[in-house]
Amino acid sequence: MSQIGNAIEKRDNGPASIIEQYKPELATVAASHVKVDTFARLAVGVLRQNPRLMEAAQTNPGSLMNALMTAARLGLEPGTEQFYLRPIKRKGRPEVQGIVGYQGIVELIYNAGAAVSVVVEVVRQNDTFLWTPGALDDQHPPRWPGAMKQPFHKVDWFGERGPLVGAYAYAAMQGGAISKVVVLNSSHIARAKAKSDGADTEYSPWRTDEEAMWMKTAARRLGKWVPTSAEKRSAVIERVNAIDLAAAPLSEVDPDEDDGPIEGELVD
Repeated sequence: MSQIGNAIEKRDNGPASIIEQYKPELATVAASHVKVDTFARLAVGVLRQNPRLMEAAQTNPGSLMNALMTAARLGLEPGTEQFYLRPIKRKGRPEVQGIVGYQGIVELIYNAGAAVSVVVEVVRQNDTFLWTPGALDDQHPPRWPGAMKQPFHKVDWFGERGPLVGAYAYAAMQGGAISKVVVLNSSHIARAKAKSDGADTEYSPWRTDEEAMWMKTAARRLGKWVPTSAEKRSAVIERVNAIDLAAAPLSEVDPDEDDGPIEGELVD
């Protein structure tokens, strides 16, 4: 058990009380824009709305605080699509798992300061989606007729869009360049889902919020091409400026590259 876990075992193990007691520690690690009082209230509210999560927090308060410390350090709101709090079982014992959601990844990209806008969307069967890479930006001529610098996606928001068929993500960078465009089809998403422990359990986000998990998969791959922390900003801007982002075909965005499981192991 971690040091924070050992310390918590010696204190009142009520989750709300634990969060209150450890607000100074949260404030120490929290990103500069995080208001710790608000952060703590959000966390307590999430626990009270989910009996299974409350049980996991009571059983293993150390795991709760470890998850909250991570959320605070990243500057993400707990219990939202930025940072999920989920009850899981590890070796038969309930605990709290923190999961960065797709909105959290987007928030990290914005916070790094190199991107001025981030697009992460799913594509459904009846949408119109066109993507022919080959144009870098407005100052560079396209490599061939019809070449595009970013996808065209038309949606009938009030019609029947049909089942999910893909997801994509890209960012507009400082200076006007467009990042690598990540496009994933249903097979790519299925392979990512297969890496997730417990993806088919009742409370898995792959079942309760499938669209968000498709977007998370695309956003996570986008994180390879744009900075998600201030420390990475300079290096990634240099990389974006140096690489001909339009020259490589889409297949070079390796959808099977192992960047770890897309988290989602939940209590049965």
